[in-house]
This record gives sequence, C-alpha cells and structure tokens, in this order.
Amino acid sequence: MQRRDFFKKLGTVAAVSAVMPAMSFAGGSKPISPNKMDYNTAVKTITGGKTPKPSKKVKLKVPEIAENGAVVPVTVTVDSPMTESNYVKAIHILTGKNSNARTIDVYLTPANGKAMFSTRIKLGGTQKVVALVELSNGEFLTASQSVKVTIGGCG
Repeated sequence: MQRRDFFKKLGTVAAVSAVMPAMSFAGGSKPISPNKMDYNTAVKTITGGKTPKPSKKVKLKVPEIAENGAVVPVTVTVDSPMTESNYVKAIHILTGKNSNARTIDVYLTPANGKAMFSTRIKLGGTQKVVALVELSNGEFLTASQSVKVTIGGCG
C-alpha cells in the first residue's frame, strides 16, 4: 500500500512541475491593478483614448435612491440589431467614487440576440454610475445616472 501511495505522489509532483514553468512565464507584462483604477483611467483603458458619446440607444436603469449601497440593481439595454456586421461587443459598468471604478465588464457576440444584462453592484456612497458600450465598429456610447446611497456599501 505504501508503494502505491509513493507512485501516486510522484505522479502528482511530476505533473505539477511540468505545468508550473508554463504558468510562471504566461504573463509578459504586468497589467494595471483593477483595485487602483480610477474612473478616468478605466475609461482611457477601455476606449484606447477614444471619446465616448452619450446616446439614447443605451438605456441604464438604476434607482435614484439606493437604500443599501451593497446591493444596487443595475440593468443595461442597448438598442442594437445584433447582426454579424453590427453588434454590441461589450458593456462596461463604471462608478465614479468606488476604489475600483471598473465594476463589471460583459462581453457579447451576435449570438446573444439581444444586448442587455442585469446585475447588482456595490456603491461606496452617493455617486454616478456609467454604462460604457463598445460597438463592433469601434464606436463607444455612454449613459449615466447619479445614485444617492443612504447606507454605505463598500466605502
């Protein structure tokens, strides 16, 4: 029985040592820490320096007053045909005052059929919530709304 355990452990060590060097060389450059990304840096990183345009095609549904900042419901819907040549590539939710402005990133394809999603986010206080939408043609659209938080969330 001890011999079998020895060979099992030997096989595990061999597998781990074969995989570990590949994992350690996987990342070439160090990415920006999402915990230190403020709002302007997040927008610049996502858009590559392009200026997003406010649009009525983007519908952001967030309560004006959130009783609890730990669970604020957010729904984003984008008026898009979602065809192979014209679709929403990504929807990003950004916040103005959270320690991590980049709250959520949702990536879509034409197979989604409809450009929309719902979630709950944390807000560390009263602030602006922004939906930043990336289209397949490289254009960026936005919609924003201010949310008043009555009980602190993550602040």
